[in-house]
Amino acid sequence: MTSELFKEHFVHKESQCIIISDQQAAIQAAKESIQHNYLELELYVRANPKFLHTLTPIPVPEKPVVARLMAEAAQKADVGPMAAVAGAIADLAVEDMLRFGGEVAVVEDGGEISAKSNQTVDVAVAAGDEPLSKRFGFRLAQFPIGVATSSGRFSHALSFGNAEAAVVFCKNACLADATATAVGNEVKGDNAEAAIQSGISRGLSIEGVEGVLILYKGQVGTAGKIPQMIKIEP
Repeated sequence: MTSELFKEHFVHKESQCIIISDQQAAIQAAKESIQHNYLELELYVRANPKFLHTLTPIPVPEKPVVARLMAEAAQKADVGPMAAVAGAIADLAVEDMLRFGGEVAVVEDGGEISAKSNQTVDVAVAAGDEPLSKRFGFRLAQFPIGVATSSGRFSHALSFGNAEAAVVFCKNACLADATATAVGNEVKGDNAEAAIQSGISRGLSIEGVEGVLILYKGQVGTAGKIPQMIKIEP
């Protein structure tokens, strides 16, 4: 049985979020979580500026939790910790939402998705002005799940590759976010097939990664455990 869902758009700092829950109070909890964890991260970065700028992993701090999660994911994916910021913020918000006893908790932060739900959740893949952008997506049915997308062409986030979209699936959004950056960095060059295979190999080499999809030069490559793909009506 599908319960009534509440949905709210929420903007805070660099985060542009969509929050979905079957509990209205959980929506407010997610907003407060996002604000709190951004503040914790800002205070930490002020005292540890290298955390903000490094493109390689750094030692994992004990506190705050948001910085610890980011640094742990960065070590696994071999990227800088800021590559995992949106995913970490989303994961922590979902955990705070679940304290209200609801069955649906979904947070999308700039394309990175953290979800725990007792019903399916449909998501679209955005890739700028590519023909496939927002024309296909996934039906999420197994939870918890984290979904993250990196783009070397259409995202404001730093990428050393040129993929239209590198989509990664994990149990949590923090690791998916860091891995999507690592995968996206591999996808470049004129040989689309080789570039896609390089990205897939990179993604599946990271512990905890369940599936990878890459869109590059009009070609699509997938590997691992991928949710059901669906057509999105424009």
